[in-house]
Amino acid sequence: MKTLLRYFLINLVSLLATTKIITGLTYTGGIKSLLIGALAFMAINLILVPLLKILFLPLNLLTVGLFAWLVNVLALYALTTIVSDFQLLPFFFEGATIAGVNFPSMELTTFWVAVVASFLINIITHFLQWLVH
Repeated sequence: MKTLLRYFLINLVSLLATTKIITGLTYTGGIKSLLIGALAFMAINLILVPLLKILFLPLNLLTVGLFAWLVNVLALYALTTIVSDFQLLPFFFEGATIAGVNFPSMELTTFWVAVVASFLINIITHFLQWLVH
């Protein structure tokens, strides 16, 4: 029970942080929909993601792990499908320069918003799990 609560809180914080950082992933309905979304995302990560990893194992082995991100994108898409308060919207990235690396401005479609958001959720989740352990 304690592990599930910890996992729920990690998903809650990672979804909240990602929606604040990337304006293409939004939720409506306030804290209630965020809590429902975190619970649904926890269930997706516990049930659906292992099945998708097994399903995409041949493709993942063939590409030496290059398509592992696809499972995370599908999990995020499943969240937006299950919880109607969460939406993926296209948005304009204004560009940035971080540590001398210049990221140009660009229009991100819904697919690329899902890729970037799932990557960011993955980073935040792994960082929080590292902090807890």
